[in-house]
Amino acid sequence: MLLKTFGWSFAITAAGLALAGVLWGWQGLAIVAILSVLEISLSFDNAVINAGILRKMNPFWQKMFLTVGILIAVFGMRLVFPVVIVAITAKLGPIEAVRVAIQDHDRYEALVTSAHPAIAAFGGMFLLMIFLDFIFEDRDIKWLAWLEKPLAKLGKLDTLSVVVSLVVLIIAATTFATAVPVHDGEGTIDKATTVLLAGIGGLVTYLIVGGISGFFEDRLEEAEDDEDEDGAVEDAVPAGAKKGGGSVVGLAGKAAFFMFLYLEVIDASFSFDGVIGAFAITNDIFVMALGLGIGAMYIRSLTVFLVRKGTLDDYVYLEHGAHYAIGALAVILMISIKYEIPEVVTGLIGVALIGLSFFSSVLRNRKEAEAGDGSGSKAEVTSGV
Repeated sequence: MLLKTFGWSFAITAAGLALAGVLWGWQGLAIVAILSVLEISLSFDNAVINAGILRKMNPFWQKMFLTVGILIAVFGMRLVFPVVIVAITAKLGPIEAVRVAIQDHDRYEALVTSAHPAIAAFGGMFLLMIFLDFIFEDRDIKWLAWLEKPLAKLGKLDTLSVVVSLVVLIIAATTFATAVPVHDGEGTIDKATTVLLAGIGGLVTYLIVGGISGFFEDRLEEAEDDEDEDGAVEDAVPAGAKKGGGSVVGLAGKAAFFMFLYLEVIDASFSFDGVIGAFAITNDIFVMALGLGIGAMYIRSLTVFLVRKGTLDDYVYLEHGAHYAIGALAVILMISIKYEIPEVVTGLIGVALIGLSFFSSVLRNRKEAEAGDGSGSKAEVTSGV
């Protein structure tokens, strides 16, 4: 199963490193390898979050995530998106933006770096909404029960996550964005309006994409419940026939499609810090895209591996740890509007939170096993630390 899931990742790694060695020599090969490791370390929590969504989708859409999704991740987010950002922020035409990216690496790096406040605000708000919607939901299984129980009570206010996000955005725009250092380190610039608009854009994107995917997911669950209740009637209905005014297969397809879009936006938000951080290693757009693309492929393979192994069902606090890591990344992105945060700090925080949640899950499983041995039945544990 390991080779089946990671086979394409291994093959692309070998081909990518070979290509880097041919085009840029041993130095280029080393840089591509370092960028791949950087992307994996920064996005491990992304794999856990993606797995929680991907396990609701059928094998076809899981394959789409590994094929079409990886093309979007590599060519879209790691190659095209930075060029688009440069074209918009620097008010350049598409051809000129491509020319700068390919021929004038120093200017390209400066333009992307100057666009960082807008990128950080957009991605930070999107990720913050994911974290807040998770932490404000009343869940049967709680990891940090002392924190999650009172927050779940507050979460009964439907618009609380939006209100908190807007407050965070206003604070970031009026503090971190008012004196952003320029690229050469001499002087500052006011980016408050840019941060506000980009942050609102991230919030609106989350509400639209997440809302649509959630709507179709709810419709799909309702249809499945109807099937369970009326099983005898369903046996008499021809396969693919409409029930209740819509096709169950079509509904599943719509739900999967919008969840696929939701996954891609999440991946885009996670990729922002990786793209910006990569400039500390190289400013060659093709070297960057190749290295980060290899790392992105492993994250996607890891996502599918977690789904097929049922890891999230066995280690129930992993999703909690990943969402706390998302919350930390959102805060780091907002702070990075003004202050430079080393990528190693971002990566270590995410790994530490997921590691702690994994360890807590192991302890929970042991307690359940011991309780089962003592009473002959499996004990239910619904709270963690």
